[in-house]
Amino acid sequence: MFKQVKGVSEKIEACAKKEFLEKGYVDASLRTIAAEADTTTGSIYSRYGGKEGLFSAIVEPVAREFTEKFVSVQERFHATDPDKQAKQLDDFAQQGMEMFVEYMYEHFEEFKLLVNGSYGTKFQNFVEHLVDIETEYTYKFMEATGLHFKVGKPVTKNFMHIMNKALFESFFEVVRHDMSKEEAEEYVVMLEKYHSTGWDIIYKEGCES
Repeated sequence: MFKQVKGVSEKIEACAKKEFLEKGYVDASLRTIAAEADTTTGSIYSRYGGKEGLFSAIVEPVAREFTEKFVSVQERFHATDPDKQAKQLDDFAQQGMEMFVEYMYEHFEEFKLLVNGSYGTKFQNFVEHLVDIETEYTYKFMEATGLHFKVGKPVTKNFMHIMNKALFESFFEVVRHDMSKEEAEEYVVMLEKYHSTGWDIIYKEGCES
């Protein structure tokens, strides 16, 4: 039975993270990672099954936990009384974004990989998956508060998806631009105000109760 040497996996993952951050998943080289980690590509394959398995070992725990936190925030909000949801929406959204920034900066390198370097892996749709979740819960909010699309208005699920995609792409710009945590905290406050104001207008003009 193959016995793994203690500490090798940690060294492989540290070297792999460096390689993935520099080159992204597609251009990263297992040979380079193996050489930097003083091991062999065979050792990497035996532990991770290949390059994508190695990439997954680095980012999957963070991607999973972030998504779980995101869904948990959504569920807590939608568990509140429908009569209170509209009044609490902006404050709840702001608190959620602040919490997400906190988590993101605790795992900043993993988020750089998810946002900038995951093309070619199953994680390339990480942001899109969050957008789908947000769109689902936006629709639930409308149902809970009795809002309906006005006939003839272009406010549809597709439109909600586009709006939410704009929000999340804007949110992850803090990663793409290597903002400091302090800059990111200020940025997301302005971002939330911007999108909240836009949604208020959309709900008033494109929906009816």
